[in-house]
Amino acid sequence: MSAITHDPSRRHWAGATRALRRELAAELDREHLRALHRKQPWKHFVVAVRQLALLGLCTWGLWKLSNPLLWIPLALLQGLTFFNGTILLHEVLHHLVWPGQRDAAERRLGLVYAILTGISPTQFTRWHLDHHAGLGNPEQDPKRHHLSPKRNSRLLKVLYFTPALFPIYFAAARRETAGYPEPLRRRIGRERRAAIAFHLLLAGLLYVLGGPAVLLRVHIIPLLLGFPVWFAINRVGQHYRIDPDDPAEWGTLVKGSLVWDHLFLWSNYHLEHHYFPGVPFYNLPRLHRLLRPFYRRRGMRAMGYGELLWGWLILNRPPHTDWETAAAE
Repeated sequence: MSAITHDPSRRHWAGATRALRRELAAELDREHLRALHRKQPWKHFVVAVRQLALLGLCTWGLWKLSNPLLWIPLALLQGLTFFNGTILLHEVLHHLVWPGQRDAAERRLGLVYAILTGISPTQFTRWHLDHHAGLGNPEQDPKRHHLSPKRNSRLLKVLYFTPALFPIYFAAARRETAGYPEPLRRRIGRERRAAIAFHLLLAGLLYVLGGPAVLLRVHIIPLLLGFPVWFAINRVGQHYRIDPDDPAEWGTLVKGSLVWDHLFLWSNYHLEHHYFPGVPFYNLPRLHRLLRPFYRRRGMRAMGYGELLWGWLILNRPPHTDWETAAAE
């Protein structure tokens, strides 16, 4: 994965956060920073094996159970395991699994994690690194430029929680990918075709071995209905409620929660990740706790997912804006 870097023309975050990064570095002593950045592969793979076990248990339950009261919750949980493949891939693209450089191992591991949702690990890596580099700029940040809703419409927002997410996401990725170098586009194309072939083969096997009902319960419903729900909830806690005038709040501060920590594999600490992208996900709760005095001094308020979803869907707050100011007006 190390051969993929961000677009060097996207430097908004680095240029706008010099003072912030000095302030953050002064907030934590060197011993804490070293400990937070320590990569422990066994911790990563304990999480990965747990996810694999959860995937296996959900698959077994969805295959065997036909009562909707039982299999529908399992299908949602299966969709979560698919989504968390992107969180594990995210750790790989930031080189947070092993100490030192492991290019070949990272490449193979990224392919494994990406296959769950059919995305290209190369596209996801370039897209995400450009997002980090361009954060705060509506054009340089590809997630904001291509993926965020362009109209502040409740109906449009709800579509992100449905199978419509897939054409929305892949259309956004296609627009961004069009500007990549040709060798990179070819590599992305190969990975996408391989992922499509894998899912078609899997669907065929499930149909032959278990029939259409098993195919629906094990694969189609978790992927097309479960995955978008988790994706959309997670994304609401990233960059929709921000302060555009303060780089320290260009991400959403989310409350710490043991439940969401385990559901989202600590990706709910998205603001902390942007502050210190070299910190592995299992150390983000500790980083969040250490930064609480910093948040208090700056008057930054953490929000839970319930409050965020209420503001996003019910109050219809616009994305990438200061919701507190909007509420006061």
